[in-house]
Amino acid sequence: MELPPSSRRRIYLMRHGAVSYFDEGGRPALPEMVPLNETGRMQATAAGRALAAEHIRFDRVIVSGLPRTVETAQRVLAELPEMHDVTPEVWPELQEIRGGDLADIADEDLRDAFVGAFEGEVAEEKRFLNGESIGHFLDRVLPALERLRNDPDWDTVLLVLHGGTNRAILSQAITCGRRVFFGSLLQTAGCINVLDMGDGPLDWVVRMTNYSPPTPVHSGSRHTTMEVLLHQYLRGRRPAN
Repeated sequence: MELPPSSRRRIYLMRHGAVSYFDEGGRPALPEMVPLNETGRMQATAAGRALAAEHIRFDRVIVSGLPRTVETAQRVLAELPEMHDVTPEVWPELQEIRGGDLADIADEDLRDAFVGAFEGEVAEEKRFLNGESIGHFLDRVLPALERLRNDPDWDTVLLVLHGGTNRAILSQAITCGRRVFFGSLLQTAGCINVLDMGDGPLDWVVRMTNYSPPTPVHSGSRHTTMEVLLHQYLRGRRPAN
C-alpha cells in the first residue's frame, strides 16, 4: 500500500567551505570579511556536484550574509543547472557565534576560550573567544529557525551557515526542540547535513550529519577546527610580559 504524502519539509544544512582565519605568521584576518581559500572553493564545488548528482532542487537558499557563506552558496548553485539565477536570501541572525578581542585573553585562558564552547553540552553562560555567550547566541538563532518553520513558502531549502550555527540547529533537531548546545557535533568545512522538519516543534528527523563530499569517511585529521585555529594563532601570539 502506498504511503500518504509526508508534511515534513527538508533542510539541506551546509557549513561554508574552508577559509584562512590566520596567516602564516599567526596574524588574524577579519572574520567578517574572510573569503574561501583554495580548499574551501573545492569543497563548495564538490558539495554542489553531490547535490546535482541527486537532482536536488531548492525552493529557497538562505545564507548568513558573511562572504564565506555567500561564496559557498554561489559555488554550490553553479553546479545546479536549474538554479544558476537564484539569489540567496540573507538572514544575519544566523551568523556565526561572535568572538571578542583575542589580545584581551590571558595566556592561561586561551585553550578554554578557543575550544571550551565546542566541548560536550555547553552551558549557556559560556563565552566564545571572550565574546558572545552560548545563551545569547541561541537567543538569535532559535527564533530564526522557528521563523523558517512557520513560513509555508518552501518545501526544500538550502541553508549555508557556520560551524557554531549548525551545531545550534542540529542540537535542536537531535533533541526534538530542547534548548541546548552540543559543541561536540563537529562540522567539517563544506559539509552537508540533511534534516526533515515537521509542523510541530518536536517533529524532527535527522537523516544525515557532517557528510563531506571530498572526504566522506573522514580519514584525515582528528583535531577539531578550533584546535587547529588555536595552534595557528599561537604561532603569532606574543608572550605576556
